[in-house]
Amino acid sequence: MSFEVRLRARLGAFDLDVDFQAPGGVTALFGRSGAGKTSVVKAVAGLLRADQARIRVGGETLEDGARRLPVHRRRLGLVFQEARLFPHLTVRGNLRFGLRHAPRALRPTADRFDEAVALLGLGPLLARAPRDLSGGETQRVALGRALLSAPRALVMDEPLAALDEARKAEILPYIERLRDEAGLPILYVSHSLPEIARLAGTVAALSDGRVVACGPAAEVLSDVAAFPILGRQQAGAVLPARVVRHDADGLTELSVSGGRLWAPRVSAEPGAALRLRIRARDVTLSARPPEGLSALNVLEAVVEEVAAGEGPMLEVALRCGRDRLRARITTRSAEALGIAPGRRVWAVAKAVGVSRRDVGAFEER
Repeated sequence: MSFEVRLRARLGAFDLDVDFQAPGGVTALFGRSGAGKTSVVKAVAGLLRADQARIRVGGETLEDGARRLPVHRRRLGLVFQEARLFPHLTVRGNLRFGLRHAPRALRPTADRFDEAVALLGLGPLLARAPRDLSGGETQRVALGRALLSAPRALVMDEPLAALDEARKAEILPYIERLRDEAGLPILYVSHSLPEIARLAGTVAALSDGRVVACGPAAEVLSDVAAFPILGRQQAGAVLPARVVRHDADGLTELSVSGGRLWAPRVSAEPGAALRLRIRARDVTLSARPPEGLSALNVLEAVVEEVAAGEGPMLEVALRCGRDRLRARITTRSAEALGIAPGRRVWAVAKAVGVSRRDVGAFEER
């Protein structure tokens, strides 16, 4: 396991009692403000002393009982919401600061410096001062500085929270490249479902200082029981897909285990592996194959579970091919359609319901 975290801490009136394990790749801590995400990150980094703790990262024990490594010996590359670049240094100088803080035996070579610069697209920025960077560029430099410190893992605490949607769209592909090419486990904290759906292989959902769900992202983010924590307006399903082709009208055809979907054109070549998020509120159900609809996306599915939602709404869990899909419908509609476990239905979603920020590169492993 790349991350093994067991923590108990009394923080004023707040009790933190967390226990989760996760393999490599990106492990996302997800939850609303006050759930305890940042406290977990601080404890992992050694910035917060828990009453009881067992923390292992990449096979190395950072804390266990009386053994507690200080911050500088934990070798974690930390990236926060505020990039905290040194204003008197250029981008190159900030990156080299990361080099100087790598253990001497592990300091990256000039080639590795160049690789990190290329990975994060920092070449044109090396001579600039931090004041001349955009928010997205600033965070890319912070990522590069953390990467060049030769960490055993990266820890990112809400790194995109201060950015607008345009800047988030700019930096997310670089974080995807970092995830896929750097080979480091990443602990990623966010309250943004689109970010988590694009980046994470494992999700640990927190509520009131407890882990209430932990597992593969596609399972946790599609779990009806987790909808109150995820936020019902944003909750839905995550599906692995491959690009089939780009059509002249600006749509991209995607292959999923249950059939074909169309989405606004994505920046990926045919054959590329992707993951896309479809919100439950954007899915409607039909008792028979629908005809004469403007919606392009129609997938045959089987009802697996029906759960009470808010007011007159029901949350419907569907099995579509090998994947899970979710729909939110009224109790009246469910009765009219005879919605119950085992019922065959057709799930309908508009192509425009899948935005570009809901589609990201992701090769399932």
